[in-house]
Amino acid sequence: NQRTPPTSSKPTIKLAGYDYDRVLALMDGRVQIEGFDTQFEVSSIGDMNTHIFSGAQTREVTEIGLHPFMLAYANDGFRDYTLIPVFPLRLFRHKSIFIRNDRGIKKPEDLRGKKIATPGYSSTSLTWIRGIVQHEYGVRPDEIKWVIASKDSSSKAAGKTSRQENILPEGIAYTQGPEDKDESDLLESGEVDALFHAAEPRALVEGHPRVARLFPDYRQTEREYFSRTGIFPIMHAVAIRKDVIEQQPWLPKAVFNAYSQAKQLTYDYMQTSAW
Repeated sequence: NQRTPPTSSKPTIKLAGYDYDRVLALMDGRVQIEGFDTQFEVSSIGDMNTHIFSGAQTREVTEIGLHPFMLAYANDGFRDYTLIPVFPLRLFRHKSIFIRNDRGIKKPEDLRGKKIATPGYSSTSLTWIRGIVQHEYGVRPDEIKWVIASKDSSSKAAGKTSRQENILPEGIAYTQGPEDKDESDLLESGEVDALFHAAEPRALVEGHPRVARLFPDYRQTEREYFSRTGIFPIMHAVAIRKDVIEQQPWLPKAVFNAYSQAKQLTYDYMQTSAW
């Protein structure tokens, strides 16, 4: 006689995010959100942003770009999701400034007056880079000639740029890049002097002789920045749909605990088994 396998009486909750090692236990089911069966959907940041700001909003819990969320909250009155203090991605961004090495750019101050490409403008990573360049080195955004790339070579990993990642403020000079060129093409061809981008451009990966990082020893620069400021930049946060919180007020704490447990399992593995 065949028995019908038991079915769970718990409701299913959908999460979305990147497949980081620190959320692996949420992805494979070793960690569940209390009171729910968890379904984890791997996605990219541009697509996750669009899904909650102007999409179907079918995910109760999602990773989200911090600065696009702030813009939507402040400018559009967006209240459909609420952030919790879980930050799946935190990265230093000194490594994300790329230059032509034939344009006399030796230090950050040399970026003043240069043409700099970006894929979008208001993503979290690009906002951090501009902030570092301004507040650490004195070069304001309005002192730069911006070129907004029409294509992004990292779109497979980052997804399509959401509207909130491409908001351009008043008071800056910018042009739109050619439709047939991505940000790496612009740097490689010499149409721009530098590039701000979360991802390494193809030209750097392939070893183009005229393309380099502004900070060759970026790890040391980032260590010094952290030692001096105590800042470890937040890129992404976790958001929960507001209507679900109203129905289940304990959910934010349960989600926080689940992400914490998943991260701790990764730490435990690294301490005992990883090289």
